[in-house]
Amino acid sequence: MEIRKLTGTIGAEILGLDVSKPLSAAVLVDVRQCLLDHCVIFFRDQELTKEEHIAFVRQFGEISTSPVYKTLDSHPQIMPVIKEATDTGIIGDTWHTDETYQETPPLGSVLYAREIPTVGGDTLWCNLYRAYETLSDSMKGMLDGMQAVHTNEYLTGNIAARNAGRSTKLLESVGVNHVVHPVVRTHEETGRKCLFINRPFTLAFEGMSREESLPLLNYLYEHSTKPENTCRFRWQKGSIAFWDNRCTMHYAINDYPGERREMHRITIQGSRPR
Repeated sequence: MEIRKLTGTIGAEILGLDVSKPLSAAVLVDVRQCLLDHCVIFFRDQELTKEEHIAFVRQFGEISTSPVYKTLDSHPQIMPVIKEATDTGIIGDTWHTDETYQETPPLGSVLYAREIPTVGGDTLWCNLYRAYETLSDSMKGMLDGMQAVHTNEYLTGNIAARNAGRSTKLLESVGVNHVVHPVVRTHEETGRKCLFINRPFTLAFEGMSREESLPLLNYLYEHSTKPENTCRFRWQKGSIAFWDNRCTMHYAINDYPGERREMHRITIQGSRPR
């Protein structure tokens, strides 16, 4: 097993590992530590059945199912992320952290590429540890202890319109949800602090209106996604991305009109942010 960093601040590829087979206890520890060290890790040239994909993810925690998107009837643990050649839209094409509108957002997600376009469709990730650590001491002092309201209204406010041009469908039965999380989260495994806000799901700071909150929120979003905080992954068929949802945001690029892309995503149950 070889670890190759993608950038100086986030992301690493793990080479020489076949994840279709159970990992030994020692290798499992090393893979998890690589995830903690680099925030998002990647595997190439993997050939997985749906059952093997599920089995790989289960080694890292309990699987959670999407509360808002349709999953496979045959394997409800898997959410298909598909863009047909005739689709105009995709999901995830804004910087976000998955499902922060839940009381317990996912620990992480494991995305497997089954079919990719000839070019395009890259995904970016940003390091929210570094985003926090590169703020001024005065800004850190102000944000520490603040809370923010997260909501799924970005998704539920226009379900019919969002489903119209996309093959990955929102469930029509989804209701509106609001939760409160700390603006600065302490990662339960590393003990490090990171920003825990994102553009589509963070509504406002607790006790403030959205209009009052947006100037600072927008500054923090722009600060978090500076190029030096990010990595960019070029997919190949059989590639896997496994990201720590507690300390990253990611962005799917929709730049492959007229081509089909099929990914399968499984999420790992997380805990309440502290």
